[in-house]
Amino acid sequence: MQLKKTYTVKEATKKIEHYCAYQERCHQEVRQKLEAMYMIPEAIDVIMVHLLDHNFLNETRFAKTFVRGKFRIKAWGKYRLTNELKQKNVSKYNINKALEEISDEEYIETFNALAEKKADSIKEPNIFKKRKTFIDYFLYRGWESFLVYEKAHELIK
Repeated sequence: MQLKKTYTVKEATKKIEHYCAYQERCHQEVRQKLEAMYMIPEAIDVIMVHLLDHNFLNETRFAKTFVRGKFRIKAWGKYRLTNELKQKNVSKYNINKALEEISDEEYIETFNALAEKKADSIKEPNIFKKRKTFIDYFLYRGWESFLVYEKAHELIK
């Protein structure tokens, strides 16, 4: 029988501080990590308060970093970003704050550049199938449907 490793509150706090220092984390991720370490709810609450007090955990900072990264690296649209943050139980206020990190000009520029590239890369002779592929690609990545449909009809004729 495998014995599960147990941690004192002090050991767990140190371990979670490293976990949070390595990369921005949301409250939910940290709580799950502590539960996986078999910490009791009272200890989890004590550690969470410690992390918040010492600025290891900051939901606003996490949301902003998440949005910047996923937008710039994976080119996700605002719908996808919002849904991913909601799944991580980030507050509506912090989601809106984070989305302000993306300027409207940068958002449209990124979309247009990506759309041109994607339209050129789809090798499908049937115009309707090509449009469908294009539209599906952008809707999955969370771009607004009015932008996607307008661009699909503009680029794919």
